[in-house]
Amino acid sequence: MAAEPEPEGRAAARPLLSDLYHITMALGYWRAGRARDPADFELFFRRCPFGGAFALAAGLRDCVRFLRSFRLRDADVQFLASVLPPDTEPAFFDHLRALDCSGVTLRALPEGSLAFPGVPLLQVSGPLLVVQLLETPLLCLVSYASLIATNAARLRLIAGPEKRLLEMGLRRAQGPDGGLTASTYSYLGGFDASSNMLAGQLRGVPVAGTLAHSFITSFSGTEVPPDPMLAPAAGPGPRVDLAACVEAWLERVCAHLGLGVHEPHRGERVAFVAYALAFPQAFYGLLDTYSVQRSGLPNFLAVALALGQLGYQAVGVRLDSGDLLQQAQEIRGVFRTIAAHFQVPWLESVPIAVSNNIDEEELARLAQEGSEVNVIGIGTNVVTCPRQPSLGCVYKLVSVGGQPRMKLTEDPEKQMLPGSKAAFRLLGSDGEAPPTPRWSPSRSQAPHVILGAHPTTHTHTGSLLLDVLQLAEEPPPQAGQELRVWPRGARESCTVRPAHVEPLLRLWVQQGQLCEPLPSLAESRALAQLSLSRLSPAHRWLEQPALYQVALSEKLQALVDRLSAGGAP
Repeated sequence: MAAEPEPEGRAAARPLLSDLYHITMALGYWRAGRARDPADFELFFRRCPFGGAFALAAGLRDCVRFLRSFRLRDADVQFLASVLPPDTEPAFFDHLRALDCSGVTLRALPEGSLAFPGVPLLQVSGPLLVVQLLETPLLCLVSYASLIATNAARLRLIAGPEKRLLEMGLRRAQGPDGGLTASTYSYLGGFDASSNMLAGQLRGVPVAGTLAHSFITSFSGTEVPPDPMLAPAAGPGPRVDLAACVEAWLERVCAHLGLGVHEPHRGERVAFVAYALAFPQAFYGLLDTYSVQRSGLPNFLAVALALGQLGYQAVGVRLDSGDLLQQAQEIRGVFRTIAAHFQVPWLESVPIAVSNNIDEEELARLAQEGSEVNVIGIGTNVVTCPRQPSLGCVYKLVSVGGQPRMKLTEDPEKQMLPGSKAAFRLLGSDGEAPPTPRWSPSRSQAPHVILGAHPTTHTHTGSLLLDVLQLAEEPPPQAGQELRVWPRGARESCTVRPAHVEPLLRLWVQQGQLCEPLPSLAESRALAQLSLSRLSPAHRWLEQPALYQVALSEKLQALVDRLSAGGAP
């Protein structure tokens, strides 16, 4: 199996990014003669994160890269030999050296798909020893990526479609790998760009950024630019001394705002001039280093108007402290009066960006109707997921040698679903509600709910009814036909008649070979936004949402009941 080429391949996990008990189990399988037994594992989560009703599937590209490059190097095997008992047979290490994923098959939800509890994000099939070794790396690659994408999607839902969201949390992330993952999958979840240049280089994430307070405080006001001359933006014309032009504009701005010309901080103004000379086409002002109203704003206006005189337009301002909403409104008011007074209409619509430890509550405030904020930078509260630090994905054996396996536990929530499965999303006609079965102490009652009508043409635009899990050998549900299912947690079945049926799990890798090109990150981001748009408003609520139903087919439910009672598969 060929390794994934650079540059993205450098981000793939290594085989020893794993737990020790996987290698001890591998030795146990090998000694028992079971290393090559065919096995199926499923990776899923039990509860939606953040108290919401959905998650976004992410991390598939990383998983595929990992599978395609999986190979234990001599140094890896030597290390494993150092941690296993010294009497371990040398033939076991020869077996490890020959391992790859050429016998592994991977089915998965496409990145950006809606995911719900119990529905596999990944299905991994192959030789028992190998697919057991894949457990921790795949969990690591999927869990955090999906958590970040879901967190970003929540923030996007709060912000609405018009606000630009910038991820800027690399300095707050849990290490460089966590930072790269967060930047990548916050973009998939709905952010517009990241400050992380490595995410731009390796993953194609759009990058954006301006300047920090240190740039401004580094100037005392006595510095003289080596070349203060700036040519007009378009066409021939004499170069102009920008610094002198700014001083002239400052007098006019201060007179209009009722400020003394010496009130705005000179060092800040010199810093703005230096930045404008470096980026005349993309001048940005950070306004709160000293005082927004008495320094940052008049200094920015003087530089912006001087640039405007030469045909350039400033691209924005940023606030990083104080009451961001109120300050943005006040700044927009000043922009409008200055634009009218000096007849520069472009100034009144200059974007206003804000940052400063913005969480969901503050984001909702900044996104309210009438807000003058255009761009919102979020760092800590997107990359660290403070409301829930882990998605809690699990990777469970569901079949060995074609025989279903089921973990029985005293904790009902931790019981798993046996057997290799298929998953489908059932859709009704537009506006149709999902089934709500009555609760009953017995499962012997007849099914009682029938929903849906067969449309004249199949469509993907109907309302989501529920997801159905069934055994892989069962025929898929058909649009327009009644289907009896058992909603998880319910005590009786219901019957649905979907208007459309979508298979959820796609075949990406078969016997080690990539079956189809993986979508680009931008395509997965578009799928995520489409997926979210299909959720009902009640399922998009971020607090106490309606729960989306996942149901089992009759045959799968019967298997669960039989194995739970101690019966044979």
